Amino acid sequence: MQFDPSMVQTRYQSPLGEMCLAASSAGLAGAWFIDQRHLPERLQGDEAWPRDDQHSVLQRAIAQLQDYFNGSRSVFDLPLDLRHGTPFQQAVWRALLTLEAGQTAGYGELGPRLGRPGAARAVGAAVGRNTISIIVPCHRVIGSAGSLTGYAGGLQRKAALLQREGALSAAGPFQGAQALSKGSAPQAMGDPRLAPERETQGSTS
Repeated sequence: MQFDPSMVQTRYQSPLGEMCLAASSAGLAGAWFIDQRHLPERLQGDEAWPRDDQHSVLQRAIAQLQDYFNGSRSVFDLPLDLRHGTPFQQAVWRALLTLEAGQTAGYGELGPRLGRPGAARAVGAAVGRNTISIIVPCHRVIGSAGSLTGYAGGLQRKAALLQREGALSAAGPFQGAQALSKGSAPQAMGDPRLAPERETQGSTS
């Protein structure tokens, strides 16, 4: 991915672990857990993006994430910069923004919305490269059988986010576009029924 040269970054300590947030002159471009897959190289090292804890978009993002984790916000209101993705990735990421808190959708459901029926694998790959965790809610995309397959930040975080939004409970099914076909939903943390993470159907957020 080719990020804008104006990128700056800061850190945020979320209830689910430390995150790095990054923004360009056009808007928020990244929100990653620091131990997840697919981290940009320029988050650290000699060529790391400059640290700017006072950047207005980054400050707004932190404030809104705090509201989200406190339970007082379910919709984010931030300028987003998605230009680093391919046209197809950007289309998938925008489709993710239509999924409201408490809803889930299968990978196969997103393809038809984009005019690409049967493109579940390509959709999964694009979801897996989402750079703005939580805010662009790739955690709301689930496997075809309702399993919590794939999440670059870790399946325990994905389950915790869905539970926080009311889409997953200790004993209840998913609420929204995709329901579990059989049995109860997996526990939010450490349930052996959580599907193994898969690169083609992963996500960062």
